[in-house]
Amino acid sequence: MEEQRYEEWVAVRTDRERHLAELVLDRPQAMNAVSTRMARGIARACEALAADGDVRAVVLSSTHERAFCVGADLKERNSFTDADLSRQRPHARAAYGGVLALPMPTIAAVHGFALGGGFELALSCDLIVADPTAVVALPEVSVGVIPGGGGTQLLPRRVGAARAAELIFTARRVAAEEARELGLVDQLVAEGEDRAEALALAARIAAHSPVGLRAAKRALRTGWGMDLAAGMEVEDAAWRTVAFSGDRAEGVAAFNEKRAPRWPGE
Repeated sequence: MEEQRYEEWVAVRTDRERHLAELVLDRPQAMNAVSTRMARGIARACEALAADGDVRAVVLSSTHERAFCVGADLKERNSFTDADLSRQRPHARAAYGGVLALPMPTIAAVHGFALGGGFELALSCDLIVADPTAVVALPEVSVGVIPGGGGTQLLPRRVGAARAAELIFTARRVAAEEARELGLVDQLVAEGEDRAEALALAARIAAHSPVGLRAAKRALRTGWGMDLAAGMEVEDAAWRTVAFSGDRAEGVAAFNEKRAPRWPGE
């Protein structure tokens, strides 16, 4: 990525190149374990990205060679009182909720360990690209809690209720090949190529209408859990958003003129 924006938040940075943004987990000394400060950084980065109308796709990646993110910082939590844990909770929810709420398509680039909250960050993305070193799990019950970053809701939507229950109740770790077979990740690529492939996929996505991409994501996400009739109404509302937009007019014109579209993003 050519342009880098290092913000005041710690352990997270956003890199920008044209219409792509990369949200980088950058706390290698702790294998990207999510501390309170890191959670605040993720939330603030997502808030900034969500407000940036020029961004069409986001890749969530890691600087650590052996881990995407190992989940909550249990060393930090070891000294927590109940009051401390309660105070941290809004920051954790804002971090995971921030990734989930990003209005543009999101792709997680996963290698190494993606455990607990780390896997929940990936699950909060629309697509997950992984390499053969990836190991994913929601092991929270093994330390006396439950997934609290969306895992109990997002995992069943990927793999079904029974499979999600088995994975959460047993806390077992799933290696990359099985993860692909179960649908825990969407693409399995060559070792060390997860980030490059995720960025390439994001670039292909970002070539399309920004209005269309956001409307399609809104329809997909809003329709979760609805019956078909309600979902069709959601789709119709999203269609109306784009049907009378500048992007629709430009897309039709570009098709007929046999040229690449110049999306106004309106």
